[in-house]
Amino acid sequence: MTGPADIHAYLAELEDIPGTRVFTAVRARQGYHLNQFAMSLMDGANRERWKADEKAYLAEWPLSDAQRQAVINRDYNRMLELGGNIYFLSKIFSTDGISFAEAVSTMTDMSFPEYRDMMMQGGRPAKGNRSIKGGY
Repeated sequence: MTGPADIHAYLAELEDIPGTRVFTAVRARQGYHLNQFAMSLMDGANRERWKADEKAYLAEWPLSDAQRQAVINRDYNRMLELGGNIYFLSKIFSTDGISFAEAVSTMTDMSFPEYRDMMMQGGRPAKGNRSIKGGY
């Protein structure tokens, strides 16, 4: 990056990291209500209301249809694409009684035991995981 005029090119590069969604200001604005909904689950009364009727509870939040469907589907990759922040979204899977590692494993093409074993062996190798468009 050579200067402020290149900010759009720089931000575009962040979209080229395989399997990674960098939480940029654009995503923060896009996911504001999604993240606020998730944070609302820190309150026990809200968790009970959510568990009793997810769709009714979600209807109280000004989410996009795509965000709403991603939450119902527990599609965490899609929620991240739509502005979700993993630390806020953790309130959803915690409410579901799922560990952080197990929830993150759903964002891969691996089972939880496979994901856990891969992480215990040092994680995903950098080779082949550095660029979508460059193929490396």
